[in-house]
Amino acid sequence: MASSILFQPIGLIHTPFAEPIGMPIQPSGAVGVKGTVEVFETYEKGLKDLDGFSHIILLYHFHCYHEYSLEVKPYLDNTSHGLFATRAPKRPNPIGLSIVQLDLVEGNILHISNVDVVDGTPLLDIKPYVPDFDYWENARCGWLEKKSKNVTSQKSDLRL
Repeated sequence: MASSILFQPIGLIHTPFAEPIGMPIQPSGAVGVKGTVEVFETYEKGLKDLDGFSHIILLYHFHCYHEYSLEVKPYLDNTSHGLFATRAPKRPNPIGLSIVQLDLVEGNILHISNVDVVDGTPLLDIKPYVPDFDYWENARCGWLEKKSKNVTSQKSDLRL
């Protein structure tokens, strides 16, 4: 087993959010928020045919967070839960995931909507969102079952 894994950013995510506090906690709470993804020119050829997709999955480094706890009180609850049963940003491997709307591909710049990411976040990867691959009917949401509807009004605070 490898003792370490090294990732290099392939770009930067640009948004109106200068810091985590006060920003939406999920893309569904960021409807209408515009941003751009600057893909480094070295990787621009990899964007070929991406413009045919309405949504993309962004994988990124939670660069604003460094410490973590294996139990957290997430934004949508005041009860402690195991870290891996949440989407809390403070993680052993601080990797984030957001599904955003792709509005336009312009060279190495992706214009996106519904973005819930801090400005300047290092981008690790992009994948196309494919409803036939990524949607599961009757999926269960655990402790979030009755709380996830509140995501559109919840903003990030100091707890995580």
